[in-house]
Amino acid sequence: MFPTIRRDLQAVFDRDPAANNLLEVLINYSGFHAILWHRLTHKLWLYKIPFLPRLLSQVVRLFTGIEIHPGAKIGPGFFIDHGMGVVIGETSEIGEDVTLFQGVTLGGTGKEKGKRHPSLGNRVVVGAGAKVLGGITVGDNVKIGANSVVLRSVPSDSTVVGIPGRIIRGPASSRPSVQLNHTDLPDPVMEQLEYMAHEIEDLRGQVERIKKEMEGGK
Repeated sequence: MFPTIRRDLQAVFDRDPAANNLLEVLINYSGFHAILWHRLTHKLWLYKIPFLPRLLSQVVRLFTGIEIHPGAKIGPGFFIDHGMGVVIGETSEIGEDVTLFQGVTLGGTGKEKGKRHPSLGNRVVVGAGAKVLGGITVGDNVKIGANSVVLRSVPSDSTVVGIPGRIIRGPASSRPSVQLNHTDLPDPVMEQLEYMAHEIEDLRGQVERIKKEMEGGK
């Protein structure tokens, strides 16, 4: 468990330029506090100790504003930036080097039993306020835009934006280990509207040329 915690701690320095020193992170970073306690409560959950894991997770929620069910499986290098309002459900599975911003929910969509929360691959970035719901799978290197609502599985190397989330497959080029810029994202609706506006302008020009030709032939 300690190598995993070291990677969680290093993730803070790698992905938050405001992290200045170890003491500051250990005392002030609620996201690190939440994942640190989750490592413990998850162990207790695996040992099938009743009541205590859930109690501890609720105490941590009270102090950090972050609710992580002790049953959730979270890989090393996990980072929550400004964690207030983050909720991670019981059957969630999170890969390595994943980043969540404030207000993110990894939740279910009903009262079904079994796998009812999402699975996130490696190096996924989920923007502020985004909701990823249901037993879906999000592939590696995926970026989910702020306030998106993702209800369907997402292939690797893609970007998701909008409500409901629309999938935009990214280029197959090599990517850095973690992409934090989730603000400069494409807007497929606006792109389509702009394309249609250009098409209408071209058609208008063609109609004008035909009218002039017809008038000139009289």
